[in-house]
Amino acid sequence: QVQLVESGGGLVQPGGSLRLSCVASGRIFSIPAMGWYRQAPGKQRELVAATTSGGSANYADSVKGRFTISRDNAKKAVYLQMNSVKPEDTAAYYCNADVIGSGFNRNHYWGQGTQVTVSS
Repeated sequence: QVQLVESGGGLVQPGGSLRLSCVASGRIFSIPAMGWYRQAPGKQRELVAATTSGGSANYADSVKGRFTISRDNAKKAVYLQMNSVKPEDTAAYYCNADVIGSGFNRNHYWGQGTQVTVSS
């Protein structure tokens, strides 16, 4: 009923930039929070950044000052601008949304993931 579709991943050189996008669709009343997680091979999934519909944001210490999360409430979209990327940023990146559906049920949803590889 609710889908999250990510785009924007790919191969980028160290020090470069990349922008990830995620758009939600379906029977949605509101989206209180949206965020990005990542999972590298052999590691647990971790929070990268998250933002609320009111605009507040929080970041993992490892990406502070380099990544910026933003959202467009009208488009039901969230973005992750990744600057000064490092090889350790290599991972599958997943969009996550805390969604209140049209029936006022509340659930968390995940996107399918988009791969980011930082390498020269």
